[in-house]
Amino acid sequence: MADSTAASLGSSSGGPKDSKDAETKTSPESHVALQRWFIGSIDQGTTSSRFLIFDGTGTPVASHQVEFKQMYPHPGWHEHDPMELVSSVEACVAKATEDFVRLGHDVSEIKAIGITNQRETTVLWDTHTGEPLCNAIVWPDTRTTGLVRELKDRPRAAGLQDQCGLPLSTYPSSVKVLWLLRHDEQVRKAYEEARLSFGTVDTWLLYRLNGATERDVHVTDATNASRTMFLNLYSLQYDDALLDFFQLQRSKIRLPRVVPSSDSDAFGAMAAGPLRGVKITGCLGDQSSALVGQCALAPGLAKNTYGTGCFLLYNVGEEPVISQHGLLATVAYAWGGERKPVYALEGSIAVAGSGVQFLRTNLGFIEESAQISELAATVPDNGGVVFVTAFSGLFAPYWIDDAKGTIFGITQHTQRGHIARATLEATCFQTKAILDAMEKDSGHRLRALAVDGGMSNSDLCMQTQADLIGIPVDRPAMRETTALGAAIAAGFAIDMWKELDELKEINRSDRTIFQPAMPPHTRDDKFRRWERAVEMAKGWVEASEKAAPDSSSCTS
Repeated sequence: MADSTAASLGSSSGGPKDSKDAETKTSPESHVALQRWFIGSIDQGTTSSRFLIFDGTGTPVASHQVEFKQMYPHPGWHEHDPMELVSSVEACVAKATEDFVRLGHDVSEIKAIGITNQRETTVLWDTHTGEPLCNAIVWPDTRTTGLVRELKDRPRAAGLQDQCGLPLSTYPSSVKVLWLLRHDEQVRKAYEEARLSFGTVDTWLLYRLNGATERDVHVTDATNASRTMFLNLYSLQYDDALLDFFQLQRSKIRLPRVVPSSDSDAFGAMAAGPLRGVKITGCLGDQSSALVGQCALAPGLAKNTYGTGCFLLYNVGEEPVISQHGLLATVAYAWGGERKPVYALEGSIAVAGSGVQFLRTNLGFIEESAQISELAATVPDNGGVVFVTAFSGLFAPYWIDDAKGTIFGITQHTQRGHIARATLEATCFQTKAILDAMEKDSGHRLRALAVDGGMSNSDLCMQTQADLIGIPVDRPAMRETTALGAAIAAGFAIDMWKELDELKEINRSDRTIFQPAMPPHTRDDKFRRWERAVEMAKGWVEASEKAAPDSSSCTS
């Protein structure tokens, strides 16, 4: 059951000024002043790019979104055109800025830009020309399944997670780079000639938006670097032992310099377009950005983002926690200077909104993704149907790479609405599994779960989530929290805000709380059925599917 009320998930502390106890209230005069400051935020996601312009109170005043092509050249493969990622961002910046000016503003009022991006997605380009050598391999791509199994048999494989926080899987950038080195002739040649540049999407965008070879800005922030398996989680520097494990020579591959998430100089400035000369001063991987945008800045706070995939981050404070229950250790944010980095436990679900997209695009159940709740509401329950949406295997906390998407419980009674409900429930069940693992790793149970992302717009989905996890689900009225997080990082670098306490009032009004209404015994029965379905979804990948198709198809 949903209540519209302001949620209190705990006070924020630490951060740029380490203000621990102040109960800062924004004065009316300060509030008016903040409404005259503006920050741009580039939000480059898995299926679309966006540019939003926020005022200093965290309110979006202009935005534009552009979808781009998704390429699936073989089963399990997922690629993007690196140049289309850049052009889609540039188009969004131009249109949103045009709308901003139409509202009576001047571009000079936009003081800085932040970037947030899909993580792990891997781009390789020629250092000399600045041109991509192949399509980007997107984070849920599973072509590396066979390679990952090979790597798990290498000496020292078991100890990798203790150094970098991530287990060996198809998910991180490292295995994507290694696969391309083995299967793409242009990539291999560039590596041998020491002209291969690597970056995740943040690095690629920063490089191109700064003019590519003209300024040669080749950087990443710690949140993105922590998703590669190349970064030591404690030093926040590239680790030679990790690179040696993947048999990469640093003299042959150019890795981006790791910098803080909020910095007034490191990320350069826009080289062209309507915001030419405006500095880029913040950068966060999308899930870290959502954590910051939800102001979950104190240990013990968490958020769950329901996007293409679903990602639950739990703030663990200034020391990393290496999970013993199938979760990832990652950098939540790193403000730099004298301030220590903040870490998180993460549970990553490969398929969330993409499951809804599958019903729309592949099966034709709905015309628009927003219609999923309406379809699911045509039936009172799932009718016994369980959908294990393992299109890319199963991520946290299961890490089953040989699972395939599997629907159980279909009878002559089954309707499209039952499958729609089961699709929404799949994400909710996996979120419960992650929360159970987090409770074991941290020793603490969450009091409430802050949510955002496209699927969080569904009241039915969020009520289902609250019912299955047994704690309140807290949804903000303004759900652009991922873009807001990047804007906050950029704003701190230019002193728009100086203390994290100043963020307490951002996006706190008109929040909706979904209270759990399902009896515990019913919740437990449903979850046992889900776990049984997960077990039955294993082992569907045949040996023949683990071999790589002809490598010629991976070139752009």
